[in-house]
Amino acid sequence: MYLSKSKYCSAVQCPKMLWLKKNKPEEFDDSVMNEAILETGNEVGDLAMGLFGDFVEVPFGDLGEMLRITKELITAGEKIIAEASFSYNGLFCSVDILKNQGDNQVEIYEVKSSTSVKDIYYDDAAYQCYVLTKLGYKVNRVCIVHIDNHYERFGELDIHKLFHTEDISSDVFALQPDVEQNLKNLEKYMQQKQEPCDGIGTHCFSPYECGFFGYCTRELPKPNIFDVAGARLSTKFKCYEKGLISFEDLNTCDALSAGQYKQIEHELYNYPPYIDQVAIRKFLETLSYPIYFLDFESFQPAVPLYDHSKPFEQIVFQYSLHYIEHEGGELKHTEHLAYPGVDPRRALAEQLCRDIPLDVCTTAYNMGFEKGRIKGLAELYPDLAEHLMNIHDNIQDLMIPFQKKYYYSKAMQGSYSIKYVLPALFPDDPSLDYHNLEGVHNGGEASATFKKMATMTPEELEEYRKYLLKYCGLDTFAMVKVWEKLNEVSGYNLKKTW
Repeated sequence: MYLSKSKYCSAVQCPKMLWLKKNKPEEFDDSVMNEAILETGNEVGDLAMGLFGDFVEVPFGDLGEMLRITKELITAGEKIIAEASFSYNGLFCSVDILKNQGDNQVEIYEVKSSTSVKDIYYDDAAYQCYVLTKLGYKVNRVCIVHIDNHYERFGELDIHKLFHTEDISSDVFALQPDVEQNLKNLEKYMQQKQEPCDGIGTHCFSPYECGFFGYCTRELPKPNIFDVAGARLSTKFKCYEKGLISFEDLNTCDALSAGQYKQIEHELYNYPPYIDQVAIRKFLETLSYPIYFLDFESFQPAVPLYDHSKPFEQIVFQYSLHYIEHEGGELKHTEHLAYPGVDPRRALAEQLCRDIPLDVCTTAYNMGFEKGRIKGLAELYPDLAEHLMNIHDNIQDLMIPFQKKYYYSKAMQGSYSIKYVLPALFPDDPSLDYHNLEGVHNGGEASATFKKMATMTPEELEEYRKYLLKYCGLDTFAMVKVWEKLNEVSGYNLKKTW
């Protein structure tokens, strides 16, 4: 049995996951894999290699070659070895940072891009310790190196402040008998010819979402409890364990919220859209001309790039703004998109203050995000704070009528995300279909694109700027259309010139 540390951790979470990866890999849903997270992990890992000064990295490639190079480096007395690789009885691991103390004595440093030590990290480190111990090494210390989210950058990056090292040696040493038993159990488990009948549970999502969940639930009725939007995972599994699985089952119980029952009833009985005209009118009365529609795009670099920024801080690099100055007025648009390589926040904040006057009604969809970013900019730039906080204090949330189910249709599938609301309101409008965009189709792709722009050629840069501008522009135009639809269904005769 060949086993890497990632496979071992998968087996700790659920051994069936490993069995399926070996025997039915085609059933894996790779949409659970987040490429941005993997890239961040590689970036953080590479940076952490320099924590202890000069080091030698074992190049990734043929496993046999990695093992040979590692042995040579240890024998030669290299003190710090990155990606030191070891194999024992089919068990393989690469240690992120190995301190070679001589006489077969070592320290293990496992690097993580998270901001805390998670339970699964203990299993990861314990497996590595087990492999090295079986090979005759004396492991003196085992540590997790992770991001310190309190670090704020000023000037040159200080990796010794960026990273926090936590000694977990005693826990790892105590886990060694468990590793031994887990491996024995796993070897027997993997020999099964028939698919194991392990049931589903919260372990399907913790610590990582399993790509086989769709396969393991293939025989459940559709839709089912796991399709109920907004319900907690614990609630879903409580219902599942009680046999409340299909929407028919759920419709006879009281385990869910009123909004969730609205999803179930519309699915079961194919109701027409539910529209609370009175509530929608009251909401619309909170809006006034001139009216602005604002959407931000941001990215979260694990390693802070700019002064006065912290790890994983949301850095706004773009916005789109549609606006109508008076009833019956023209729909206008402005936008801002930073170039990579410089801190985008100051220029964006200044233009935002120029583009949105004082004391006007600004709308956002899920306004908590926009308000949070504006408040952050106000704290960063005191000279702009008064204007920025005026914008902040006058933001209204276009999501509310859908969040509170003043308007609901079956096509929304229980969600009030604009990515569900928009096609439900305008099912046959290709101009509002994000799938028809080029290059950038969602916020995750927007963030990843801006990060990659720093390494693009000038031609690629301009091409992807166009993609970002079209994507963010659609976000605010979509808000205009949603506002227009709310006016329509409330019975208000909106005067339009667009």
